[in-house]
Amino acid sequence: MVEPIRVDSVSRRTVLKGMAGAAGLISIPAIIAACGSSSSSATPSAAASVAPSEAAPSVAPSEAAPSVAAGSITLGSNYSDPVPKGVLAGIVDTFTQQTGITVKINTVDHGTFQDQISSYLQGTPDDVFTWFSGFRMRFFAAQGLATDISDVWSKVGGNYSDAFKVGSTGDDGKQYFIPIYNYPWAVFYRKSVFADKGYTPPTTLDEFKTLAAKMKADGLIPMAFGDSDGWPAMGTFDILNLRQNGYDFHVGLMAGTQKWTDPKVKEVFTIFKDLLPYYQNGAAGRTWQDAAQALVQKKAGMYLLGMFVSQQFQEAGDADLADLDFFPYPNFGTQYDAEKALDAPIDGFMISANSSSLQADLDAAKAFMEYLAQPATQVAWVSQDKGNVAAAKDADTSGYTPLQKKAAELIGGAQRITQFLDRDTNPNFAGANGMQAFLLDFLKTPDQDLDAFLKKIQDFWDTL
Repeated sequence: MVEPIRVDSVSRRTVLKGMAGAAGLISIPAIIAACGSSSSSATPSAAASVAPSEAAPSVAPSEAAPSVAAGSITLGSNYSDPVPKGVLAGIVDTFTQQTGITVKINTVDHGTFQDQISSYLQGTPDDVFTWFSGFRMRFFAAQGLATDISDVWSKVGGNYSDAFKVGSTGDDGKQYFIPIYNYPWAVFYRKSVFADKGYTPPTTLDEFKTLAAKMKADGLIPMAFGDSDGWPAMGTFDILNLRQNGYDFHVGLMAGTQKWTDPKVKEVFTIFKDLLPYYQNGAAGRTWQDAAQALVQKKAGMYLLGMFVSQQFQEAGDADLADLDFFPYPNFGTQYDAEKALDAPIDGFMISANSSSLQADLDAAKAFMEYLAQPATQVAWVSQDKGNVAAAKDADTSGYTPLQKKAAELIGGAQRITQFLDRDTNPNFAGANGMQAFLLDFLKTPDQDLDAFLKKIQDFWDTL
């Protein structure tokens, strides 16, 4: 049985201690922000503006961004799900009240936003856009598609650990990104279901399979699963690879210094294949939100996903949210168990370089970035969107839910942290024509020749 994690003494500094220990990961393509919610980029012109929310608490004026006499900016957002969409609107509303700067939010479906981000940034993007830390950030900064905000970091750098700064720094040593929160990937379940059925969170792969088999016999879907957006299966691959082959191999594979044809990768897909009988059928035609409903409705016993899955429980009601819990993905009995590795993506904001209106309002955009970096702003965010923990090291954690405190503890205890496959590698490799398509092909035909399958992946990488 997993020992319960103490949540009474957790603090933001505990989390940052773990993040700092993982700075080696963050210093390479590994911190590439992972996908958690649907991440995709689409042109904001296809999106509707969001009305300010009255739910998000205001941020103390003492921690607000510097006042700017006038200005207006546009914000391209991938926060298309109801909870984060409303939270962002409330944050923007408070910012406008305190500074007089207006912000027009253009919201695009999360998956579409990520898939179209390259063409979006090369076209006529919004002034500011939501994005991910690490390699994904560096990739666009190196292409000259993002604005250097090192001057903002000179003011707000003290709010963050060195690990978060590294994850916000481009290859040229300049900063291009403001982190606002991160969250862990873990196996989520309902406490009431485990209590009613007498289930115990597993700590080993064998225990995990035994539990899944018992759930199946009890008429439950052992593992909820939806992959129509292409990225959720990446989370399963990530954790299986980390448990089986360790952090260094995983990072090397994402960077191209390790080969997809390596027998180590074949073993990962073999393990994945062995687990599929316990996964929800028809994943290719199901969104992550629909899969989450199987957990909400007690039709499924477990779900491997980012903690943003709590949004679905938050919408269902306080009692459902309080019933949600998680455990770290079980160990494989390898030498890498001590790493306690996991995906813990960092989300935040960047300023585009090609916005036609930005030159007139660059100061306003930077004021908004400074505002987002304040601990109080981030606490206002995560107090409403309870699937995340604030990035600022001095953020007040006293109002965290038990789930948020446990998440902070899990992240703080990890010796190695990755972002997510689609954030840790070349975006052209991870996209709809790359790993998304390969993983969907594997899910549809898991009995295919794995050697031939992995050669196709490596051949695709080599074309890039």
